Amino acid sequence: MKLAYSMAAILVGAVLALGDHAGIAQSAVVPACDRPSPEDTAKAFEWADRAAVTSDARRQGDQRMLWYRAPARVWEEALPVGNGRLGAMVFGGVADECLQLNEDTLWAGSPKDASNPDALAALPEVRRLLFAGQNAEATELAGKTMMGRPTRIQSYQSLGELNIEAPGAAGASAYVRALDLDTAIASVNYVAGGVTFTREMFTSAPAGVIVARFTASTPGALDLKLAFKRAKDARSEAVPGNAKAIRMTGQVNADRGTDLGMRFAAVLLAVNDGGTVSNDGGRLSVSRANAVTFIVAASTNYPGLGRGGPSASTDPATRAADAATRASARSYDSLEAEHVTDYQRFFRRVVFRLGLPPDIAGALPTNERLARFKSGRPDPGLAALYFNFGRYLLISSSRPGAMPANLQGLWAWKQANPWNADFHTNINLQMNYWPAEPAALSELHLPLFDLMDSLVAPGSMTAKTQYNARGWVVHHLTDAWGFSACADGVQGIWPMGAAWLARHPWEHYLFTGDRAFLRDRAWPLMKGAAQFVLDFLVEAPAGTPVAGRLVTNPSHSPENAFFLADGKTQSRFTYAATMDLEIIEDLLKNTVEASSVLGIEPEFRAECARARARLAPVRVSPATGRIMEWVEDYKEVEPNHRHTSHLYALHPASQIDPIMSPALADAARKTLEARGDGGTGWSLAWKINMWARLLDGNHAGLLLTNLLADKTLPNLFDTHPPFQIDGNFGATAAIAEMLLQSHARQDDVWILHLLPARPDAWPDGSVAGLRGRGGFEVSEQWLGGKLTEARVRASASGPVFVKLGAKMVRFELKAGQTLVLDGSLQSKK
Repeated sequence: MKLAYSMAAILVGAVLALGDHAGIAQSAVVPACDRPSPEDTAKAFEWADRAAVTSDARRQGDQRMLWYRAPARVWEEALPVGNGRLGAMVFGGVADECLQLNEDTLWAGSPKDASNPDALAALPEVRRLLFAGQNAEATELAGKTMMGRPTRIQSYQSLGELNIEAPGAAGASAYVRALDLDTAIASVNYVAGGVTFTREMFTSAPAGVIVARFTASTPGALDLKLAFKRAKDARSEAVPGNAKAIRMTGQVNADRGTDLGMRFAAVLLAVNDGGTVSNDGGRLSVSRANAVTFIVAASTNYPGLGRGGPSASTDPATRAADAATRASARSYDSLEAEHVTDYQRFFRRVVFRLGLPPDIAGALPTNERLARFKSGRPDPGLAALYFNFGRYLLISSSRPGAMPANLQGLWAWKQANPWNADFHTNINLQMNYWPAEPAALSELHLPLFDLMDSLVAPGSMTAKTQYNARGWVVHHLTDAWGFSACADGVQGIWPMGAAWLARHPWEHYLFTGDRAFLRDRAWPLMKGAAQFVLDFLVEAPAGTPVAGRLVTNPSHSPENAFFLADGKTQSRFTYAATMDLEIIEDLLKNTVEASSVLGIEPEFRAECARARARLAPVRVSPATGRIMEWVEDYKEVEPNHRHTSHLYALHPASQIDPIMSPALADAARKTLEARGDGGTGWSLAWKINMWARLLDGNHAGLLLTNLLADKTLPNLFDTHPPFQIDGNFGATAAIAEMLLQSHARQDDVWILHLLPARPDAWPDGSVAGLRGRGGFEVSEQWLGGKLTEARVRASASGPVFVKLGAKMVRFELKAGQTLVLDGSLQSKK
């Protein structure tokens, strides 16, 4: 099976046609709603073909292909492959290939109860000071008494590198490096010395290994040298008894002598066709081979989420060797075929294509195409490529049974990574999973729920120790070891992480209709988060703007600061920040509904309803007409701050809606206008979602243009800067929001809003397989800016509203039925 090679060969032909570039430098069970019908899948590909300009554009400008004419010079140009647990960044060097490796459990640190017992005694005084407007005094006291012990976490780490030398191949022509998003196979092709060399690399989820295949058009032309490398805490060596194997073993913080961390290992086995393989103390040499397949496996002694510290009984080297040995006993073709089948059951659920510009921008390599776009040349197909890449990244970094995608997904290149590549819970972790449900990757949401389950026990200890509260709490970050206390400074005293996370299992239920999941997994998580906020809320005293209402105290609006009434003194610490109240309103509403759906715990349901009725409301500034971010109408220190926390109610929640609550939606629009159209990569992604919710497709498209032009790296990774993967995932979700929205209901019936925020820059296109709440699968085609056909498939029997512009029609559907509509929402059969 040579799927990747066939596409790479097409690209090599394109490069040869464009000119010879010589002298390249060295260098779980699937829910029913997630199974698309064969009819709908066929229609998806028919629409995709129809949207392409020419057959050449379809080959060279495929919106499922990244490709380049040169190797990666830096990490941000390398191409990612992954299976949720193992990842690699492919540089594609000619004489010196590098695969930078990751294993998703390789974290520094260990489990610690960082809860601070001094916090509870100090809490009443901190609250009194904040209610009295003595923010500086409250900040000082809280900094001394409420921070976690320790106040920092340690980083997710790179596993290391596999360096592959190809002596004598310093120059090359017809070079193409590519990543086929349809097969999840990276490839490198070039000609050197009259020989065509080809590499294919993928990370197999079924086999649990990284596979790299090197071939040459001339027999005996492959000469390679391979070795593992890591900056610290590891050694490389031969595998005893196997001349075709090398390994790297180590232990995190081995140089300290104390605070020893996880043990880890990587093993490589070579399977050669012709030639010889020799081993010199951890350096593998392949000589005069026709082809060779390298199998890389890796493991740690991480015990699993919530299962304590590193296991003393687990030998990572043995586990890695076993996995590599099993895979090496199979043919390359069988490993590839199994990998492609497994991957495509996720990726091919959604097919999205936008019309290419007349000059077929897609015929350009991805980096040149991106540079062309940055110069102001239109390229709607680039948005489709970015969306498809975002789905690819989630499939590759979040699989059931693996760790959830962290701040860099799976691919981190250092031992101490930016922001520790942690799980940031004041938006970034949640944003990683925004596309999971609408982009038909529902079961890839499960690792997040596994993390949440693991946080209940430590989060319950922190809730009790620091706040004398029921339930569980997480502050603004966590790690692989269940850290739940306040971290990084007073800005970390933001106990809303669990409450925000609890939205995700509820969303999973809304999209899948899985009542067993709601009962067994979602409800305990939601109830525990709700118990905490019920106990954390306090009544605002007389003399405050929301006297008599329930508020949070202490509070932050992550991670923004404001000027106090004197216009000079800055603070972040406050009470009743708008975001807190919106998160709690959302959580309590969802918890009440979940209790009603399940028919359980009416007393707790009533407790939630009573508290919800007493919450301080979202307020609009009389001076600016904007949503107020804090309890007072403070002036912001940074008017264009990257966080837009006080619009949580617009997105990801839906309390603010242009149809259901137009006055608040108008205030939200003014807020976004004031925030500006710039920001970090993930900040732009969030705002694109918000503009889509306001049904302003052109403004959403403008910010997507800004993200692609200013915050996208050559390999299409998002940059804060530096690289953070949440912007990729947030923008992927935003594109889905521009094409389909399903958050609103009328008379308790879901509304599927077709093309709600399609920008004028996307006049022609098609998308098949998007998901809507209520268990619907939706496909749409449009030409000249007008819907030509839509298909709605129901997973359960019942009513649905379908909306297009101002028109809305109600239909009754049966489970498994596909409703086919024309551009006027008339049924075609």
